Amino acid sequence: MKKIKEFRQLTFSAFILLMLLVLMSITNAQVKYTTKDDMNLLVSGTSTLHDWDMKAAKGECEAMFKFNDNGEIVGLTALSFIVPSEALKSEHTGMDKNAYKALKTDKVKTISYKLISATITADNLIKCAGKLSIAGIIKEAELLACYKINSDKSITVYGKKNISMKEFNMEPPTFMMGTIKTGNDIVLKFDFTLRK
Repeated sequence: MKKIKEFRQLTFSAFILLMLLVLMSITNAQVKYTTKDDMNLLVSGTSTLHDWDMKAAKGECEAMFKFNDNGEIVGLTALSFIVPSEALKSEHTGMDKNAYKALKTDKVKTISYKLISATITADNLIKCAGKLSIAGIIKEAELLACYKINSDKSITVYGKKNISMKEFNMEPPTFMMGTIKTGNDIVLKFDFTLRK
């Protein structure tokens, strides 16, 4: 009789634990979001002649968001994006050619970022720590991004990152036989919409 009672208590405890785990998984549901060729990337810099921009609308991003039972984002457990380096285009083919040389696109075909950890704040800000790869050099980099949940449940993420070319062993491009020189510091701006 005592063994039956102990067995029932053990079974009840296991049932309660199982229900708690189910409730926790519902409360903090993880949902995978992706985008393909719905990405806007803008690289801006300076030169001794004028400021310049290169744009790319091609790339892939994958993210795993954690939601509470109110449909609010409470976590980001995975994020990666990859952009073909030669998808970046300016209005001048000569500039593109020199930029691709600096990016070493003959050997390294992509620019990428992979998340290590993230924190979501109450003001729709995501603080990401991850690994940024440019021109074959990988550096740990913090990214700050804002997000917005759209009416169709897609998620738009946007932000920017200041980058030193020399930090990634890139030689700032020059033009007109070296008479025009670009600055070392560039700004990478991103804007993409993720869907389930």
